[in-house]
Amino acid sequence: MIQKALFGAGCFWGVEEHFIKVNGVTKTEVGYSGGKTINPTYENVCYENTDHVEVLQIEFDENIISYENLVEEFWKCHDPTTLDRQGPDVGRQYRSVIYYFNNKQKNIAQKSKEKYQPNFESRIVTEISKADIFYKAEEYHQQYIQKTKN
Repeated sequence: MIQKALFGAGCFWGVEEHFIKVNGVTKTEVGYSGGKTINPTYENVCYENTDHVEVLQIEFDENIISYENLVEEFWKCHDPTTLDRQGPDVGRQYRSVIYYFNNKQKNIAQKSKEKYQPNFESRIVTEISKADIFYKAEEYHQQYIQKTKN
């Protein structure tokens, strides 16, 4: 059965590149979520106070990979202890967040956060929030690293 996951973990190009290779992921789309601007653009998110996050929406086959395993991949693909930044990318749009679609995903995310905390010297600052509207990013952002061989 196909399910959805929604993660923010820094620049969505790298997050997508990580998850696109995970067995059981059937589709990825980068976009924006969690903010107040309707139909935001990349420029809005980067240069205005939209409060949106660059996110990756994943469709996955739960017969091949579980949501728990996807959340484990989430912890591996970024530093969840840095507030509003990943590496050189700084701003609220790069915050670490797990958006959940149902209570099962919420509970899995919360338990996983507690489980992974001892792996980090600093406190995990990842938000766990109910999924909001997902706005698909402009086409040139979709599978950007694959397209540009960057």
